[in-house]
Amino acid sequence: MDPLKQLFAEKSQALKKEVKELLQEHGNKKVDEVSLDQVYGGMRDITCMIWEPSLLDAEEGIRFRGYSIPELREKLPSAPKGKEPLPEGLFWLMLVGEIPTKEQVKWLTENWVRRSNVPEHVFRAIDALPLDAHPMTQLSVGVMAMQNTSVFAQRYNSGMNKTEYWDATYEDTMYLIARLPRLAAYIYSRIYNKGEQVLPDISLDWGGNFAHMLGFQDPGFKEYMRLFLTIHADHEGGNASAHTTHLVGSTLSDPYLSLSAAFNALAGPLHGLANQEVIRWVLKMVDTLGTTKPSREQIGDYVKSTLASGRVIPGYGHAVLRKPDPRFMAQRQFAEDNVPDSDLVKIVWKIFDVVPPILSSLGKVKNPWPNVDAHSGALLVHYGMKEYNYYTVMFAVSRALGVLAAQCWARALALPLERPKSVTTKWVQEMLEKEQTSTATN
Repeated sequence: MDPLKQLFAEKSQALKKEVKELLQEHGNKKVDEVSLDQVYGGMRDITCMIWEPSLLDAEEGIRFRGYSIPELREKLPSAPKGKEPLPEGLFWLMLVGEIPTKEQVKWLTENWVRRSNVPEHVFRAIDALPLDAHPMTQLSVGVMAMQNTSVFAQRYNSGMNKTEYWDATYEDTMYLIARLPRLAAYIYSRIYNKGEQVLPDISLDWGGNFAHMLGFQDPGFKEYMRLFLTIHADHEGGNASAHTTHLVGSTLSDPYLSLSAAFNALAGPLHGLANQEVIRWVLKMVDTLGTTKPSREQIGDYVKSTLASGRVIPGYGHAVLRKPDPRFMAQRQFAEDNVPDSDLVKIVWKIFDVVPPILSSLGKVKNPWPNVDAHSGALLVHYGMKEYNYYTVMFAVSRALGVLAAQCWARALALPLERPKSVTTKWVQEMLEKEQTSTATN
């Protein structure tokens, strides 16, 4: 058994025992109350699932096993001559709750290199799609096409004991994460580079090799890709792609089926596609104003005209956060350190100064601050990646780290099939009528 799997086995079995004892003693304890606003409002803020890798706090932002993003940038191992954390280290942390050593991250990188070969039939399946199929559609199809290699599916069909579910899920997770950069890079080259593929460089780390296969050799882009893949990796279990992974996985669908479904959720305009909308809006503003150096006053007028037309400011506002997204701030720090003279980046910083006061003055927005999507597009364009439709694919490659780590935990803890109760509006009306009658009688 490999060292990461062994460590996960020890920690997951220990926690499974703790959870069993906890439920025996406190299983009937109430942890939340549900309002009709939440029933009709997308189950907003209802505490109803377990997600081990990360926790989102309205004030502190995302924490991975208790560590903030600034702490991760300081503590996680980085590439040689690099400063940004390696995503491999974050995966190790999310899976077993420990900051890995450089040697452990090196082992994980090498393990993923050995598992990274994508079956040839997967490329043929993608090639059968039209070139104008959205990159996320092609990515989802590619993941589904690999499903025939699922260790979980094969072992389940052979009569695997349920105590072994986590082991098979771990194997699928390791293969999927290892293969995703190769698959995603193939899609990028197929659509945007006339099919001219860049062969992997197995001497590079997971994120650096992804940047290399995309055709970007700038060390700055490789560093940004490591940061990008780290900060997008997870955002607790309630977001759409994470919850989709959990829901589909709870049926004992294997990780390939679960992850493909998650990517379909991520492709929605209210989720992962938001990063495309931000950069389009910024560039349209530049074109409308006729300058790459707009003043704050000009930006303010454009923001107000956008709002007056019934549209939102993309990249601003978050369902949970009540402060600037730490992921935005991490990218700002990266930009200040590496690309402080970019006109596009400076526009993003000016928007940060202008938009929150305007949104706050409307009195309708709980969080007027930027989220992670408000900055990423400007940095990607700076390094030469102007294919906006592809941005969500990079988001997806990153998000796989968190959702698959969580699925390993779901299997290890034997979390059950997710099956919430639904009611009709008529049921709600009758319930309220009964309550009113009872109150009047009393």
